[in-house]
Amino acid sequence: MDVIEPVKRLAEKVTGIGVPTPQEALACVRDCRAIRMEFRDDGYIPNNREFPLLYYKKAVRFDRKHDPAAVLEQIFAIHNWGQAWRNGVYDFVHYHSMIHEVLGIARGSALLQLGGNRGKTVKVSAGDVVVIPAGTGHECLKASNSFLVVGAYPPEGKYNECRGSLQERESSIASIARVKAPKQHPLCGVEQTMW
Repeated sequence: MDVIEPVKRLAEKVTGIGVPTPQEALACVRDCRAIRMEFRDDGYIPNNREFPLLYYKKAVRFDRKHDPAAVLEQIFAIHNWGQAWRNGVYDFVHYHSMIHEVLGIARGSALLQLGGNRGKTVKVSAGDVVVIPAGTGHECLKASNSFLVVGAYPPEGKYNECRGSLQERESSIASIARVKAPKQHPLCGVEQTMW
């Protein structure tokens, strides 16, 4: 993890410098359509049978006045997606069986494998947003040195990390089926349905 980012985040929270107002953050969201990606169970990564992964290219535009990571955190928080973190994406395939996740690309670019071992490789860059439904595999194959992601979760659910082992498979599949659609979209709020 970048050692500067936690210090910068703390300084932003204390001083407010670089942090947009809610109105400024929402003004950065572009009207765009999601690329919907559906993935089948590959025997290890179950993916999600009900909800597709949503990939928004250039969904957020950044200005020079505000920190891009703070803009994404503010947008997600306004729509009640919290527990935000700043980092990269793990370089091994994993998924969350009890909660959905949103990834906002604040800086740089990366090659992500979405949907597990038989999924799709996608190049993401600053301003892109990926909404990952519970059970959907994801990993980073390659990233630029400046790559920074802001992740967040809806209030419904509990964070966990699964890696596709046979021991966790049956309980994970049952858990994924219990995860409902969030009440708010992380980019657009209540006015737009998630899936």
